[in-house]
Amino acid sequence: MPHSFGYRARTRDMFKRGFKEHGQIKLSTYLIPYHIGDIVDIKANAAQQKGMPHKFYHGRTGIVYNVTPHAVGVIVNKVVGNRYLEKRVNLRVEHIKHSKCRQEFLDRVKRNQKLREEAKAKGERVPTKRFPGRPREAHTVSVGDNTPQTITPIPYETTI
Repeated sequence: MPHSFGYRARTRDMFKRGFKEHGQIKLSTYLIPYHIGDIVDIKANAAQQKGMPHKFYHGRTGIVYNVTPHAVGVIVNKVVGNRYLEKRVNLRVEHIKHSKCRQEFLDRVKRNQKLREEAKAKGERVPTKRFPGRPREAHTVSVGDNTPQTITPIPYETTI
């Protein structure tokens, strides 16, 4: 057969639904509110072919720039040659979800603010800088009797 270069070529595994996730799309998918400036992950849902992204955008993260009743406009950076191009993709809400990439940062900001307020009340400074994890301390593993044993090979015997 001739080689296929279609719009959905080589997407058999990419667009497949997960284990026990086949069938109709849950209604909660349609009830999630999206606002301009939200960071979203693009993941195509094979149960809805309308408004599906091109395979290049599957798994990418972008920023919402437009919201309509059924679809959302997303800005995604695409590497073309030696530069980044800002691509604007219009997708239905079935194919996107809110990204959790900034959640750890936002939690850290809240935690640092709380620590700063507590330190200010006591009249001291608290470091909120992140440091890499230190190497673990050396230790000896001992399970019961840990004395060294001398092992010698068993001489070869024929069993004829």
